[in-house]
Amino acid sequence: MTNLEVAPVEELCPPAGAEGTSGPCLQLWPEREVPLGGVRAMNVQRTLPQRGLPTIGAWCFLDSFGPDRTAMSVLPHPHTGLQTVTWPLAGTIRHRDSVGSDVVVRPGELNIMTAGRGVSHSEFAVLPDPDAGGLLPLQRGLQLWVALPDGERHREPAFEQHRHLPSATGPGFTATVMVGEFAGAVSPATMYSPIVGADISCEGRAVLPLNTDFEHAVLVLDGGLTLDGQEVPPGPLGYLGAGRPALDVEALPGTRFLLIGGEPFREELLMWWNFVGRTHDEVEQAREDWEAQAVLPDEEARGARYGLVAGHGPGAGAEAGRIPAPPMPAVRLAPRRRLHGS
Repeated sequence: MTNLEVAPVEELCPPAGAEGTSGPCLQLWPEREVPLGGVRAMNVQRTLPQRGLPTIGAWCFLDSFGPDRTAMSVLPHPHTGLQTVTWPLAGTIRHRDSVGSDVVVRPGELNIMTAGRGVSHSEFAVLPDPDAGGLLPLQRGLQLWVALPDGERHREPAFEQHRHLPSATGPGFTATVMVGEFAGAVSPATMYSPIVGADISCEGRAVLPLNTDFEHAVLVLDGGLTLDGQEVPPGPLGYLGAGRPALDVEALPGTRFLLIGGEPFREELLMWWNFVGRTHDEVEQAREDWEAQAVLPDEEARGARYGLVAGHGPGAGAEAGRIPAPPMPAVRLAPRRRLHGS
């Protein structure tokens, strides 16, 4: 999924530690509904970045979509300086990119696309045969971005899919380890900074081991958690701070939640639209390069910065075309302060 906001603002994210990284805590950061454009309008719930919480480790973006029967329909669009992490919870998504990938991802499977210096891709819900009739399939999932550190952000783009991910179990919980390491299980996904992401189910009391060098957050998907004496319902992002050796929770029946974390990210980021850079000029150049490709013949576009996503040319019907970049903001924004350390 792309950030399809009509007028995205620049997010200038100061490095973690600039104002101090919080120790163990629990802060609930509300989700905000973001209407996305496209052929079929859909809304997502965005919990990262926040004005006072721009990153959690290297995680810099978290959208939750569904459950609903609005079919995802996202034409080719660009990314730089990040990894996209796609985790479907219901329904199937077809991913195509300028690296040459053309795959379908299903619940329990993980797509990781490393944008590096520049990549483009599309995502469409896999729909039933129109002649069969019936309702559109239920769609639900998570889309996350991970900021690439400076030494890796200009690398060549790449894509990988993992259909069999490791699981971890402990008293009161089971977990699928999406990225990084959790409870002794290590994901095969290629990441470029110390990080963790896990889909966890639990009921009753559970004690989950954490890395004390990481800051963490939880997003409840179903059910509800009580931790540190506070209820955490579905919707808001629960920021846990850093330095916790474990997470002691009480969970309602059927509780499922996302755990993300990582070493506090020490680099300043500038995020705008689908680009993660370091300066206004860098992001502006990324936008100009994408717009310049719109008029190139296919052969030239394949060799340009963002490459070419096959299957979206003339004759592709509703899947023909690309997403143009919105206008850049007229002003340069000052850094947003990390409030969770105050």
